[in-house]
Amino acid sequence: MALIEVLVSILLFAFGLLGLMGLEATAINLSVDAEDRSRAALFASDVASYLWTTNSVNPSTAQKTTWNTNCANLALETGLPSCTVSVVATLGTTNSADITIKWVPLTDKSGNTRQLTTRVILP
Repeated sequence: MALIEVLVSILLFAFGLLGLMGLEATAINLSVDAEDRSRAALFASDVASYLWTTNSVNPSTAQKTTWNTNCANLALETGLPSCTVSVVATLGTTNSADITIKWVPLTDKSGNTRQLTTRVILP
């Protein structure tokens, strides 16, 4: 009888450990997602700073290419996997634009695209 009690307690302990491992995996995925969103916000801030500095919502094609290259460069601190950057002037205005950053997280096996959009309004 004592052996059965020990086996049941080991079984319950094993289920508890499996639950903790699943919780840890979820926490890691959420942490990576938060880090990616933080990187996207930082990169969008850099793009907005450039627009403010040049006082234009229409960056050159070369600048857009540089942003896309730097955004997708995982060796940089702000790099995101499969990252693209777009700057689109808001319809009907000459002083505001939407900055959209899209990426596909490495931890997402389904390939769903994440997106961060921010609007910059120049004086």
